[in-house]
Amino acid sequence: MTDLKDVRVGVVTFPGTLDDRDAARAVKLAGGTPVSLWHDEADLKNVDAVIIPGGFSYGDYLRAGAIAAKAAVMSKVIDAANSEAALPVLGICNGFQILTESHLLPGSMIKNDHRKFICRDQVLRIDTNETSWTSQYEKGQEIVVPLKNQDGQYVADPATLEELEAENRVAFRYVGFNPNGSRNDIAGITNKRGNVVGLMPHPEHAVEPGFGPSSVGSGEDVALRAGADGLGVFTSALQAIINK
Repeated sequence: MTDLKDVRVGVVTFPGTLDDRDAARAVKLAGGTPVSLWHDEADLKNVDAVIIPGGFSYGDYLRAGAIAAKAAVMSKVIDAANSEAALPVLGICNGFQILTESHLLPGSMIKNDHRKFICRDQVLRIDTNETSWTSQYEKGQEIVVPLKNQDGQYVADPATLEELEAENRVAFRYVGFNPNGSRNDIAGITNKRGNVVGLMPHPEHAVEPGFGPSSVGSGEDVALRAGADGLGVFTSALQAIINK
């Protein structure tokens, strides 16, 4: 595989998914080819990576992401992510909740500590660039992407938190303001192999200059790239696949 457009990225749709089209557009803007995946079909259509986008799958009944984690497509995602091939998988917001419920990532997501839905532009720090979804960033780089959630508080037992920190598996961390009470200001984490990443904020809403947040975290030519800090999440995965 030598061309970005040959990289096929599956985008899963569940009942209640809201951001599948945004995720597909982000893949296209990054140079790849988005492929629609349906929750009730156990077929990944030979994709090279999978994105589980945001929304309110199954109305967040039981717990956010709990029902979606049992969907037919997720059995294939789990197998592929854990296989020798280590399929890159990204879970955004509700997708992050689904990844914890499916045990691809540790910990859990609960109601925000203030018990309210929150929507704002959020500064994040890239705490590791050694994943399939963060390699195009500099470690320690700050970015700005939108955040919108109600069940966004990341929690885990002390041993799990200690392991995540010791193994450099906090991928994204809130800077300046913790919007939901997440432990250790954690906004996103990775699995041990770095192919599975989940985060609560929405990089797919910050992929096109002039149409995302009005500020950026860092970098030159800020005015020219304002609003596109999240694009690196998607270009990271495409480059990781090309470079295999």
